[in-house]
Amino acid sequence: MISWPFIEAEKILKAFGDSEEIILATGYGPSGLPHIGTFGEVQRTVYVANALREISPKTKTRILAFSDDMDGLRKVPDNVPNREMLEKHLGQLLTSIPDPFGTSSSYGHHMNGTFCAFLDRFGFEYEFMSATECYRSGRYDDVLLQLLRNYDKAVSILLPTLGEERQKTYSPFLPICERTSRVLQVPIVKTDVEKGTIFYENEDGDLVEVKVTGGHCKLQWKADWGMRWAAFGVHYESHGKDLTPSAKPSAEICKLLGRRPPVLFPYELFLDKEGKKISKSKGNGFSVEEWLACAPYESLALYMFQNPKRAKRLCSEVVPKFVDDYLSLLHKYNEAPSTHNPVWNIHNAKVPKVELYGLTFCLLINIASACNANDVAMLEQLIKIYRDGIDLENNTLLRRLLEFSVAYCRAFVMPSRSYKTPTAEESNMLLDLANTLSCMDDSKSPDEIQNEVFEVGKKYLQPSDLRMWFKMLYEVLLGQSDGPRFGSFVKLYGIENTVQLIKRSISTAK
Repeated sequence: MISWPFIEAEKILKAFGDSEEIILATGYGPSGLPHIGTFGEVQRTVYVANALREISPKTKTRILAFSDDMDGLRKVPDNVPNREMLEKHLGQLLTSIPDPFGTSSSYGHHMNGTFCAFLDRFGFEYEFMSATECYRSGRYDDVLLQLLRNYDKAVSILLPTLGEERQKTYSPFLPICERTSRVLQVPIVKTDVEKGTIFYENEDGDLVEVKVTGGHCKLQWKADWGMRWAAFGVHYESHGKDLTPSAKPSAEICKLLGRRPPVLFPYELFLDKEGKKISKSKGNGFSVEEWLACAPYESLALYMFQNPKRAKRLCSEVVPKFVDDYLSLLHKYNEAPSTHNPVWNIHNAKVPKVELYGLTFCLLINIASACNANDVAMLEQLIKIYRDGIDLENNTLLRRLLEFSVAYCRAFVMPSRSYKTPTAEESNMLLDLANTLSCMDDSKSPDEIQNEVFEVGKKYLQPSDLRMWFKMLYEVLLGQSDGPRFGSFVKLYGIENTVQLIKRSISTAK
């Protein structure tokens, strides 16, 4: 099965195969700090670039990371300092507002630095582009003048996408007030193509003439998007599905400026654990920092790889699954390498060989929970008992998984555990299991242990009800409604440790 980055790469080559260089673009709105959506968009763009380099190695590939730092500040984010000061600068260019963090020359410059540091953290290869620099340096001058010459056509493209009230004052050109540095959304009274200027009335009723070049104006964002594609000859860009209606008129603006619009890739947005759209204001999201505090980067990269056109829940509950899915795919790649295995892309074709001895992240989390582990020392001891010859010192991935399993357990499992008190009948079943396990030696395999656990359950329940047997084990012993394969849990945790855990649980019912 061909993976989606290669499908996208083929689309690009079909559309622009005669180009010696393919430009992929990604955008960032620096009114707020970079977030997991920012990461996802760049990560997916990197995947497509990797696929392009693989199937067309002679084609040069560049990723341009654009910052829309010439936008006006419309709302003060909740997660920045000196919010009161920022309130006074609403509407001003992001690169003209004082930096509330006190580290850069402006608010926009601080956010740009944070954005680049964010991308550098993951080793992404990209070229940073500042909208402010592009406008002020003259990089956009030619296309801005071309748009001015086609002003009426541009308005006719964009006007139908706006509400009735906005249509009354709309212009694709937004003058920058020299006195206040505010981005003005005002009606344009007339244009002068020869001089490259536009005219608007200020608050005093005076007619003000403004050049459309040199950073004296910026474009409204739909026009700006299409203009940017034309100015840089962008061949590919991904965007949130919610922007699809805006992408169409932007593509028309690009055509108006004489360039073919890029291949676009709309992706679905993230959902919270309840299946609702994530909202910054509600704070129902899950951050990059939260994910990477309890799981390896590769699992987050896989989350971004899998099904980008399907809305997915983004919450702590999905993390263990994506870690284990990554480990499974890594194992498959080691056995049968394929460029369409996601790990090929995640590791930029340099996939490591690993040995995890049948251990899974979910299993390690549950062992950490059973041990009430505050550090990895207990887990390391159990690992060495579980399998002779495991070299933890030289198994970097396994060491990381031990650390992450403890971190995940402490952050998300321990606070939400709710232990079931067994009934008298359930206590008898548990005691039977403890006695059965006590008669087994430590050489038994996880499968052999699992079979014995099944046999105990069959004494008391119909085969169709055995799921309830395991559910009860998880609820009584681990304080949760599901868990790892129980035979694997016992093998790693140790038979005697499991027997003692069962007996302690029974004692709580008395």
